[in-house]
Amino acid sequence: MQILDLMRFREASVTRDPFEFLVLPGFVRGEYLAQIGGDFPHIDRGGSFPLTSLCYGAMFSRLVDELLGDDLRAAFAEKFAQDLSQRPATLTVRGCCRLKDGKIHTDSRSKLITALVYLNDTWESPGGRLRLLRSKDMNDVVTEVAPDSGTLVCFRNRENAWHGHTSYEGVRRTMQLNWVTDDAAVRKTERRHGRSAFWKRFVPSRTV
Repeated sequence: MQILDLMRFREASVTRDPFEFLVLPGFVRGEYLAQIGGDFPHIDRGGSFPLTSLCYGAMFSRLVDELLGDDLRAAFAEKFAQDLSQRPATLTVRGCCRLKDGKIHTDSRSKLITALVYLNDTWESPGGRLRLLRSKDMNDVVTEVAPDSGTLVCFRNRENAWHGHTSYEGVRRTMQLNWVTDDAAVRKTERRHGRSAFWKRFVPSRTV
């Protein structure tokens, strides 16, 4: 059985105002979450890390394979009515959140679709909850999503696809999948996050 519940994804509805997005709890099947959590890479610093800079276990590797697989690509292409057949994908991982993270932004134009998969236990904190917004105002909320384990948030990148989260410091496990315009965008992402991951090795870790 697949780790990702693609049937539920295909049946879910896309919200189209003010931009196309979908929120789906249980996208990662519950019976796999404990194993994935145990195999999640050890990340004790803030920021995004490329897969090439991380060590992780077999069940996390299976999840990576499904996220980068053709079945998921086809499902997203159908859901968002966008041809992704020739579009490469990038996948980065976060393990910790810093107080400075979560500022309101839209994604770079090279990103066509963004998918966030959360792998935290039940989220109790009022901070660190993703907000999809109507404007560059943290209180102009379309919806707020707790980063509970197994939840998917995805959206088509538009000029008005504002999002961010309120301040939080601590463990916050997230995988970010993007389909991007071309290989140049992939290389740019790899260089940026690769350099960042390299220099973070020399920064003392924090207990979170």
